[in-house]
Amino acid sequence: MLKTLLIEIGVEELPAVPLLKELKNIEKKYADILEKNSLLCEFEFYYTPRRLVIWHREFKSVQEDSEEEFFGAPMAVAYKDGEPTPAANGFAKKCGVQLSEIGTKQKGNKDVLYYKKDVKGKESCDLLEGIISEWIKSLSFGKSMRWGSLSESFIRPIRWVNVMLDDKLVDLELFGVKSSKVTFVHRISNFESLEVKGSKEYFEILKNGGVTLFCEDRMVQILNDFKAIETDNGVNIEVDDDLLDEVVAITENPTALLGSFDKEFLRLPPEVIITSMKEHQRYFPVFKDGKLINKFVVVSNALTDDFSKVIEGNERVLRPRLADGLFFFDNDLKNGLSTDGLEKVAFFKGLGSVKDKIDREAKIANTLFDIYKIDAKKEDLSRAINLAKADLMSEMVYEFTELQGLMGGYYAQEAEESEAVITAIKEQYLPDGEDSELPSTPLSAIVAMSIKLDTLLALFSVNQIPTGSRDPFALRRAVNGIIRITAEHNLEFDISKTLKELASGYASIDMQKLENFFLERVKQYYKVNPSVVEAVLASKERELVAISKKIQALDAIVNSEGFSEAFSTFKRVANITKDIDLSKELSVDVKLFQEKAEEELYTKYNRVNDCKYNSYEEELDALLGLKPNLDKFFDDVMVNVEDENLKNNRKYLVASIYKSILKIADIKEVSV
Repeated sequence: MLKTLLIEIGVEELPAVPLLKELKNIEKKYADILEKNSLLCEFEFYYTPRRLVIWHREFKSVQEDSEEEFFGAPMAVAYKDGEPTPAANGFAKKCGVQLSEIGTKQKGNKDVLYYKKDVKGKESCDLLEGIISEWIKSLSFGKSMRWGSLSESFIRPIRWVNVMLDDKLVDLELFGVKSSKVTFVHRISNFESLEVKGSKEYFEILKNGGVTLFCEDRMVQILNDFKAIETDNGVNIEVDDDLLDEVVAITENPTALLGSFDKEFLRLPPEVIITSMKEHQRYFPVFKDGKLINKFVVVSNALTDDFSKVIEGNERVLRPRLADGLFFFDNDLKNGLSTDGLEKVAFFKGLGSVKDKIDREAKIANTLFDIYKIDAKKEDLSRAINLAKADLMSEMVYEFTELQGLMGGYYAQEAEESEAVITAIKEQYLPDGEDSELPSTPLSAIVAMSIKLDTLLALFSVNQIPTGSRDPFALRRAVNGIIRITAEHNLEFDISKTLKELASGYASIDMQKLENFFLERVKQYYKVNPSVVEAVLASKERELVAISKKIQALDAIVNSEGFSEAFSTFKRVANITKDIDLSKELSVDVKLFQEKAEEELYTKYNRVNDCKYNSYEEELDALLGLKPNLDKFFDDVMVNVEDENLKNNRKYLVASIYKSILKIADIKEVSV
């Protein structure tokens, strides 16, 4: 029989960020517990800052009957001289039956003690307390707290529990709170508990009490309000998805409101205003004609017809935040951009100060500048590297650490540094994420690469190598950034040679470990068939730009029509040449040709090999175009003949083709 089931766990206000991090696991954890108890069925999960809710339109009122099997000791152990041993008697006791009721069954080629019993399903109402308790305690929100005299902890104190099966209260206790048929609505609507007679009434009580239970509805309401504000005021609201999720999580009755702040604060860099609004107040910035204006949007949780006081209150709260920012900004401008003091700021144990790190970055930058010979001034490069960390001593970055680099760029602009220096300082940490922008100029690219490379080399020199998922210094992200930067600006970077050259200024580094670390990131970075990446790396290519181009070329070929047929032919080529040293010169003697297919293959290969190609894809396509000639060669020519010279000549012909392909990728590594 199926019944409705409503579970509401009432809590003090849940912090949004921990809740959102665990959100993806909440339903799965509950489903796993239901499955373990043979009660798995469809359900819906809802949340507001004050409640976690599970709703079953149809819930099993009783577990299905089942069978339980028990396997015991082998018969040779269970009986000695026809008499039962303690192993047999213990097994019968475990099964709760007489020994005479125990049978045997073959398991692993042995006869063992065996018993099967029918298990009658339990009433679900008797299981719910354990199910709910296990579910709640399985939730991981990071920090938790204890309250009252309880030894158990949860993210926030639980204040009420309402569990109704078929609209009847299920008696249970959770964290010292006994279940009752009550709920709480929006505090402005009613501060007292309200009696709930059934699930239908429950949803109506929340709706009438100012609680929008469904998070999707809260998000739609907020976005509709945003659209109305934009239309009415001719502005654009910058919608940060993470901030929107957070606001949805902390409101029960959201209303978006437009507030304003004094225009004098627009002297601040836009990032300072936006960061102050987002991080401290959860406000959304407002733009007009692409420029930040002195407006903001706050999402209120109030229940009222007059929001003027709410707007005034938020404007009053924002003003001192922006005033602090303006104070820091003006002070920093007075002090100027200077690295004085960075010699006293430690970078990492054994790696000196931040000033020492700057010196190491400068050496790397000069080396890369000489390698790439970019169209830029070397003095701009030196100036950018030397000033890149200067804003770490500023009051603004002390308050808003996430603005480091960016503020340095603004201060460099005020100090009338060159545009190249300003841009390089602003972009020094790019890319800082998977979808992040990249440094916009070659000079900025070298600065950003130098910072990442020093961090990698320095930490590897003191054996701070990431293990498992642990990567406190984001070294994996640093390598990803180098891959992206080199590809974007076509800056050739040989993982083996260039790293070895740059590592000369550091303490002993296990270069093989560092190279393997780079290669592992390459394998993870490209979102293609993993065997395509393996095939390119198997060609011994270690230059990042070439690796990128070869992966793109091979991936395009592998996904093209007809590749599977060509692959079988070239897999045969690889097998024939597996015993040949492809590193040596392969000399093919045309005088030893006996079959027309040999001559045709040799002629066509030379024509393909002598061509100049605009891309690896074009070259690989031409080489794979030898398939018809190779097929005819395999049909008409016996390779493994008794004549050793003839056999080797034919193998060298085939191997020459494979060697040309191997310059791009070891195609036999591809999985299709």
